[in-house]
Amino acid sequence: MSDPEQPSYGPPPTGAPYGAPVAVSPGPDAEEVGGLEYHRIYRAGRRGWGWYIGGIATLGVFFLLVNVIIVIVGSIAILVATGTPLDELGDRLTALADTGDVTPSVLLFLNAVLILTIPAAWFCTRVFHDIKPRWLASVAPRIRWKWLLISFGPALVALVVAIFLGALLPGAENEDVTGGANAFTDTTRDFLLVIVLLTPLQAVAEEYAFRGYLTQAFGSLVRDPVKARYLAVIGPAALFAAAHGGQSLPVFFDRLAFGLVAGVLVIATGGLEAAIAYHVLNNLLAFGIALFFGDMTQALNPGEGSWWDMVVSTAKSGIFVVLTISLARRMGLQTRTTPGVLEPPRSPV
Repeated sequence: MSDPEQPSYGPPPTGAPYGAPVAVSPGPDAEEVGGLEYHRIYRAGRRGWGWYIGGIATLGVFFLLVNVIIVIVGSIAILVATGTPLDELGDRLTALADTGDVTPSVLLFLNAVLILTIPAAWFCTRVFHDIKPRWLASVAPRIRWKWLLISFGPALVALVVAIFLGALLPGAENEDVTGGANAFTDTTRDFLLVIVLLTPLQAVAEEYAFRGYLTQAFGSLVRDPVKARYLAVIGPAALFAAAHGGQSLPVFFDRLAFGLVAGVLVIATGGLEAAIAYHVLNNLLAFGIALFFGDMTQALNPGEGSWWDMVVSTAKSGIFVVLTISLARRMGLQTRTTPGVLEPPRSPV
């Protein structure tokens, strides 16, 4: 599955430490000389179509099957260790996957399955593209913590505007809100612990899978940079919306719009940080409203939705994109890899 377009790599500079990034000799893609954009990073690794198809398929298998099996095995071990009778194991495991009656255990189970997508994305990046997993975070290549924290600011502004706008528009009422505050019970406490401790990691995992691995895989698949941008944004966004299962058209398009906005921001800012901030706050807000004023089952299984919700989503996304990109430009945020520097593929010998 070798690719004739594979760039050549020279020896490390004299005195450079062992394992340090080495300069990339200019290859057939002129963009490589000036550094790669986030969604083009896999162009420095293996480029054969088979590697990309295999990587995307493997991530899908992890997402839909392997992660679920790992969490089920772990759940069985915990249930047995806590003294659950063997004849009750089947019923307990079935209850864990029952999203029609969401309990703290169900939410914990779902979050655990999704969180395991992070190491799955790392695995696919290393095995199928011969790129170190840290390049999934950003063009730095690492999580730029200062930028991540700053990104929560415009995300919070956008979500506050969305709340007020949603309260004003007809038909945009939140179906999860019942009208009064829920009583604080032991179940509320357990839900709150799961939401605070694991929901941020669940959002991070979805970003690593969809705006991380899939964005780089789709964006590096073709040579034309214009087509690559469209593929890198639209492909992962469509899969992100579809991965949420059965849903009405308004709900599907709302999630598709979320994926498109996050994809644009990843390319525009050179990393996952802004998309992570947006996703984490969005999920915390949604689950928080459902927990204290509505119903968690409805939050995970939205109804028909309303086309008015698209107005709210468009306004929210537009505000976040404008504020975030403006901040990134004012800060001079790095949006390409350092020119000529990226880990080379390992020698086959």
